[in-house]
Amino acid sequence: MENLHEQIQELKDRIELLERNNPKDKLSIIVFSGSLDKLIAAFIIATGAAAMGTEVTLFFTFWGTAALRKKIKLKKDFISGMFGFLLPTGFDDLKLSKLNMAGAGTSIMKSLMKKKNIITLAEMLELSQEMNIKIYICEMSMDLMGMKHEEMVDYKNLEYCGVAKFLSEAYESRNSFFI
Repeated sequence: MENLHEQIQELKDRIELLERNNPKDKLSIIVFSGSLDKLIAAFIIATGAAAMGTEVTLFFTFWGTAALRKKIKLKKDFISGMFGFLLPTGFDDLKLSKLNMAGAGTSIMKSLMKKKNIITLAEMLELSQEMNIKIYICEMSMDLMGMKHEEMVDYKNLEYCGVAKFLSEAYESRNSFFI
């Protein structure tokens, strides 16, 4: 009988371990690119997954971080100021990753989106907020490029963090994407 109790306890321990390591209905997306087309894809995937009841986390790092900047002027050191000048500020300044054609491709894409009733990135961000999609912004990327918290978009589920926080989210996720 004692052996049976040990076997039952061993099975309970295994089940507990499996439940702890079982991925949740969660999607984690690393948003590395700051290109218009890739950000559209990231937000469409994120909002589509959220509409299906999946918990979604977007981790903005490096060039993707610049897309979340507001158009405000802040006093910065020379290098940070240069990054601020050279990087896009917000969704309106983003360009296509391919076929940009000195801005003509971007204008065509935005025109087609409007004609086909596809919501803008700003509207996708608003929709993401309504759907409780979490946005994490990489502190290291911000620090490297001289970005400050006050120049980032206002978003209720926004958190500044390091890669460890994102990885803990991704570890629990059933799916993770890199865009």
